Amino acid sequence: MTSTSLPDSLIATLPGSSYTDPGTFAQEQERIFEAMWFCAVRSSDLAEPGAFRTVEVGRESILITRARDNSIRAFFNVCRHRGAKLRTEEAGEVKRAFQCPYHAWTYDLTGKLVAAPNLTKMPDVSRTEYGLAGVATHEWLGYVWVCLAEDPPPFGEVVRDVVARLGDTESIEHYDMENLKVGKRIVYDVKANWKLIVENFMECYHCATIHPELTEVLPEFADGYAAQYYVGHGAEFGAEVKGFTIDGSEGLDRIPGVSQEQDRRYYAITVRPQVFINLVPDHVIFHRMYPVAADRTIVECDWLYLRHVVESGKDVSRSVELFDRVNRQDFEACERCQPAMSSRLYAKGGVLVPSEHHIGEFHDWVQERLGTGQSQ
Repeated sequence: MTSTSLPDSLIATLPGSSYTDPGTFAQEQERIFEAMWFCAVRSSDLAEPGAFRTVEVGRESILITRARDNSIRAFFNVCRHRGAKLRTEEAGEVKRAFQCPYHAWTYDLTGKLVAAPNLTKMPDVSRTEYGLAGVATHEWLGYVWVCLAEDPPPFGEVVRDVVARLGDTESIEHYDMENLKVGKRIVYDVKANWKLIVENFMECYHCATIHPELTEVLPEFADGYAAQYYVGHGAEFGAEVKGFTIDGSEGLDRIPGVSQEQDRRYYAITVRPQVFINLVPDHVIFHRMYPVAADRTIVECDWLYLRHVVESGKDVSRSVELFDRVNRQDFEACERCQPAMSSRLYAKGGVLVPSEHHIGEFHDWVQERLGTGQSQ
């Protein structure tokens, strides 16, 4: 099937190989995840100096820590001596420095080389030049974003996706995300290509079929048009719905900055390449994807609430359960699609109906990043 043979109501998707080919995935790692701003960790996960997280960004392991001056620092997780990985655990804490377990080269929290066997006998070795290789960082919305590019693009490219969805930056600032607290975190291991997950999140043509709980809370989703289809639009809660919970019951304390226009509404935002933001009056649901293979993606999802809600031990389970079910329903659908991406029937791809046409722009963006142009 080619795009010229399709009726006006349908447009072509990417070909099946785009979701299965290791070579394509390697290009995506290099030209998307290693070249753009990548949302890595929640800032509060690095609460004290010496706290660290290791994160896979594209093909690289990145070590992110908080220095003694309270700044966030990120480095390639590679010793400058013989290339040993400095830390193999996902998270931890050091007192003052990172020491390579191979030859004991030691780096302080700013990445400077501070010690090594016989280092004093090598006065020509610059402790800065042979320190850890740094990675650009930026904190926004309470998260640490990193960019591996030698010349990182302006961070405004990230903000632009939010503006394109909401119409401005003020709308998201009302939720005061940097001061919210993680009330629940769930990590999902999804056996599907990252693009299938993005496409699923961007549309609601499937909502009436697989999301009965969500469409009960957001009745307009049963019509098949996702909130992201319209700039600035938030899906309205059903008339009898009191909160964004599994049973529509009362939610938790409303975030003070949320405007009257945003009350009782749900907003979904896709921030390329790997973030989904879901805004409701009393909490925020924040997804980060970590693509690890052409057919496997780790998704880390945070439920964020007002600090006193979490610290007082209030029950957040009814709000968590709603979107946890949505996540599992979505990921099961993506895993159902993944095997068929290898089918000869899907060699030239599938089709998008009118309520999914905006996904075509995402496909164009992927092809532009890879320099492949139109493949249909």
